Amino acid sequence: MANAREVRLRIKSVKNIAQVTRALQAVSASKVRKAIQAMSNTRHYATKAWQVLNHIAGQPGRETLHPLLTRRDQVNSVLVVLITGDRGLAGPYITNVVRFTLQHFRKYPVPVRYVTVGRKGRDLMIRLHQTIVAEFSNLPPAPSFGDVSAIGRVAVEEFMLDHCDEVYLIYTDYINMARQVPNIKKLLPLEVGGREERVMAFGQPARGPAAAYIYEPDQSAILDEIIPRFTALQVYQAILESLASEHAARMVAMKNATDSATALSEALQLEYNKARQQTITNEMLDIAGGAEALAKAK
Repeated sequence: MANAREVRLRIKSVKNIAQVTRALQAVSASKVRKAIQAMSNTRHYATKAWQVLNHIAGQPGRETLHPLLTRRDQVNSVLVVLITGDRGLAGPYITNVVRFTLQHFRKYPVPVRYVTVGRKGRDLMIRLHQTIVAEFSNLPPAPSFGDVSAIGRVAVEEFMLDHCDEVYLIYTDYINMARQVPNIKKLLPLEVGGREERVMAFGQPARGPAAAYIYEPDQSAILDEIIPRFTALQVYQAILESLASEHAARMVAMKNATDSATALSEALQLEYNKARQQTITNEMLDIAGGAEALAKAK
């Protein structure tokens, strides 16, 4: 059994760790509320943009309307936009999304390249010897659309320059505070028409009869503007979902760490009490033995 001084030092160390994890839990709880609010604020716009795009691209000859709607006859290369985070201490959040990615693309029949968003995911993919063509890290704590629009532009340019034939987006879908699920979405070529679940990804689908739109100046001009923008919007929405998931995962991980530190501190306190009691007992036995020896000496 460790002596009382060693146990007392361990108790102090564990309590300091618990204080840090409790503070991180409080910070993550504040950030996750803001992230959920930002995520919800974009869903209405994303849903309406998708409805307009779906209406335009549902016209006859959709694949000739815009290059980003055109399916390639043969897929020779794939680009994956992988969204993780810049910081750790979030439990299995990073490893789960990277494992999910590799399950889909490690043995893919064509070459796969990656655009990573987040330092932790980038470092892990480099250690796993994956090909990274671009990386984005150190995003603002509450990124705006302008902060992440370059990510969507990279995906669009790679597709338009025929450097890849399909683009996929992998992120963590926020379900609730206790559950965050890795998700994969085909980003390019855009799949529209008859896919109500794609609208559901950004909010509730529209109800009632379909709206009638008047396009000015024309459909081609609108498509040239809305398709690249909506591609970037999907990336932005995925980043907001991932941020909410990351903060929720970190909050849960820090709560578990705080609870474990508290339980360990209580166990160490009990061990300290036992060690202290043993010390007192030994001292009393020494005193009694000394008194007895003195009595015999007389």
